[in-house]
Amino acid sequence: MTNEEILSVTVLKSWKLVISRFDKVLSELSDEQLQQQVAPGKNRVFYLVGHLIVTHDLMFPLLGLGERLHPELDQTYITNPDRVLVDPLSATELRRAWAEVNSRLTTSLERFTLEDWLQKHTSVSDDDFVKDPTRNRLAVVISRTSHVSHHFGQALLAK
Repeated sequence: MTNEEILSVTVLKSWKLVISRFDKVLSELSDEQLQQQVAPGKNRVFYLVGHLIVTHDLMFPLLGLGERLHPELDQTYITNPDRVLVDPLSATELRRAWAEVNSRLTTSLERFTLEDWLQKHTSVSDDDFVKDPTRNRLAVVISRTSHVSHHFGQALLAK
């Protein structure tokens, strides 16, 4: 394996590791624990999971992987803060949406070649990409892995 291939495999393995750790915590939390705030006056774990579902769902068009699965969740988990709108999903549906989005996303990422990883994401223009080729798919996945890691730490507080 070349150094470049090692880098792309490492990013994918990190993504899978963080997602699997979050999967484990999510499976261990009761429906009641999902409703707990991560700290007084802060978001509920339920909201954080919904927020991550939407964030990961947005990666499909951002990475050129196709249409989103759950755009109907944007208003509740991205546009508005926690508890402004009623949760549109039950705890079971939330867990199912989490698994569905991340399973499909991970399967798509597993098919990436080195060249695929280094392509621009769809939110950057061709001209801007020429100026800064680090605005690529690899950078998006690194950023989103860090994002889910952050919320993973918050979700642990509910245990």
